[in-house]
Amino acid sequence: MSPAPPRSATLNRDTNETKIQISLNIDGGQPDAFPSSNFWDAIDAKKESQTNGEDKDHATQQSKSQVIHVDTGIGFLDHMIHALAKHAGWSLRVRVKGDLHIDDHHTAEDTFLALGTAFKTSLSTSTGLARFGSAYAPLDEALSRAVIDLSNRPFFVSNLTTCFQREKIGDLSTEMIPHCLGSFAQNAGVTLHVDVLRGENDHHRAESAFKALAVAIRQATTRVGQWEGEVRSTKGVLY
Repeated sequence: MSPAPPRSATLNRDTNETKIQISLNIDGGQPDAFPSSNFWDAIDAKKESQTNGEDKDHATQQSKSQVIHVDTGIGFLDHMIHALAKHAGWSLRVRVKGDLHIDDHHTAEDTFLALGTAFKTSLSTSTGLARFGSAYAPLDEALSRAVIDLSNRPFFVSNLTTCFQREKIGDLSTEMIPHCLGSFAQNAGVTLHVDVLRGENDHHRAESAFKALAVAIRQATTRVGQWEGEVRSTKGVLY
């Protein structure tokens, strides 16, 4: 039996508000090099790469199975993306330059739009996959639930717009947390439900939500041998 093809994607996403590079391998291992970019190549040539994720250690982790480097310029967002990648089993490199002198909105939103695009591209097809995934994840007193369908029908539902007590966690506005997950669902083409069921600490609430999502994604993207080439839909297609 021939090995399964790698499920990976690289991209540049350049706008007047943000410059983003992503390299994602949803099965772990070594992520591909970033694609060429005039913007990032110029930064690297000037030896300013110390401002990028690979040179920071707060959202950087390397193991036998995974390589993770995240630098969006927003520390708590880096932490959430790191948790998502770690528990989903991804290898992921992300670096972002955004207009943080304005606020965190464009940077956070665009990062998750780009991540959703990379996720959808890396899958390339939903045939032979479990398709559905669901998970609960606790973090101390907090508990969250995530349910995902690789449906090609973007939809997002959550209670995250009302569950936080603080306006910000670190430098990330709490209102951006559901907006980020909705942006991911939009470009990933998935139906996604994420709810915080209980919790007292906002950091714990948010992190348990991202961890639950990660485990649900890992379940949904699992290859199922006997379903190879099959679309798990009564329609015969996903849309």
